[in-house]
Amino acid sequence: MSFSSRFSRSALLSLTACAALLTAGNAMARPHHRQAPAPSEQEAPAADTTQPDVKFPTANTEDQIIAIVNGQILTQRDVEDRARLFVVSTGLPVSPEIMARMRNQLINQLIDERLKMQEILSRHINIEPEQIAEAISNIEARNGMPQNALRNRLKADGISLTTLIDQLRVQIGWMQVLREDLGARSRVTPLQITQREQALQAEAGRPQYFISEIFIPVVDPRHDENELAFTKTIINQLRNGAPFPIVAAQFSQDQSALQGGSRGWMQEDNIEPEVLPIVKKMPENAISNPIKVPGGYEIITVHARRTIGKQMGTLLNMRQAFFPFSAPLNPSEPTDQQKLSLQKALHASQTIKSCDEMEALNNSLGNSRHSNPGLQIAERLAPQMKQVVDKIPTGHVSRPLVAPDGIALLMVCSREERNLAQQTPGQIADQLMNERVEQASQQLQRSLRRHAIIKIRPAAKTVLSH
Repeated sequence: MSFSSRFSRSALLSLTACAALLTAGNAMARPHHRQAPAPSEQEAPAADTTQPDVKFPTANTEDQIIAIVNGQILTQRDVEDRARLFVVSTGLPVSPEIMARMRNQLINQLIDERLKMQEILSRHINIEPEQIAEAISNIEARNGMPQNALRNRLKADGISLTTLIDQLRVQIGWMQVLREDLGARSRVTPLQITQREQALQAEAGRPQYFISEIFIPVVDPRHDENELAFTKTIINQLRNGAPFPIVAAQFSQDQSALQGGSRGWMQEDNIEPEVLPIVKKMPENAISNPIKVPGGYEIITVHARRTIGKQMGTLLNMRQAFFPFSAPLNPSEPTDQQKLSLQKALHASQTIKSCDEMEALNNSLGNSRHSNPGLQIAERLAPQMKQVVDKIPTGHVSRPLVAPDGIALLMVCSREERNLAQQTPGQIADQLMNERVEQASQQLQRSLRRHAIIKIRPAAKTVLSH
């Protein structure tokens, strides 16, 4: 998880100066030539944050049956709940026209999820509540949200958390289905890791790209107008500031969805030929136009580039402690609790001497943000955050960094120069495993669609006309 993402969309303020100090923005799979199923960090603009009057169907119409999937119904309520989830989680204005274009794709996506869940249940696979909670926490962390922020936001907007839980349950359960199908092939041997290491050594000096993707499958390649329109809609939302990991988690029909669309570091030979020319030319963190690939459309973003075999960088081992506010900060009129929190943070910044003490402090404050953000690469921090971190001597604590929801203290435990291009055996094993999982997923999805009985009801036309 990116440390800089923890502070994205947060202005770090001084209670005394009342001025913004900084804002910070914020697995590896070979290309998988997908086949379509058989037919069945930037900020949102601040100028206008009001939502258009997006009209959802009334309660009287939401229980209409849209489709029947192997005897299981899909209702208009299911479609509208998923649409509301998208509107709230992206935090962007969504016009009625955009919402209308999304509904067709949502119906197809929900049909696929019904098929996957039926397969999960037929194998008696149980998804534990702890797995769901961890997945939600990961989504929040990837998007710089405090713990429980996504849950609270859904609740405030009148959206049942069940809508998100149902989607995550399918994604997690489907991974367990694939592990069962892979069986012995789910174990990567030392020989296979060695062979991949040798292949990487042979490619030393060639470029690599850190890529995230959203894959939109096309049901009928002869008529892909709806999917293309939907892909363009998603691209517009991303370019307007919608968080890529959240959109990927909701709409990408690729196994990378649970990782926010991340495919990790990829060399040119492992990138689809339709995608590679665009990846080579596009600026970092830009959003691509729709890219037609076997089976559908891809949306790509390139986070970083490097040369295989050599990329020197500074690894940071850090800790943080967070003093939460009981109410949002008004810089001109801080509350007594906020003033007291600042006094405690100032005292801690002068007395904390070790990372263990920093972790203990964060635990005593309720652990509302994880103390250990994981190893960070200094060169990939957002520029303004890097300026702050570069000024913190190793073994020392930063000055208090004040945000609307609380005060953070940062400590640099260690700095280490390392060749970041060298993949560990564990990273190579993950890459090999992800390749096998993706192939198995595509094969099983095609089989489920081929054997399914799917009936689209007339009410679907009503949904698509809204």
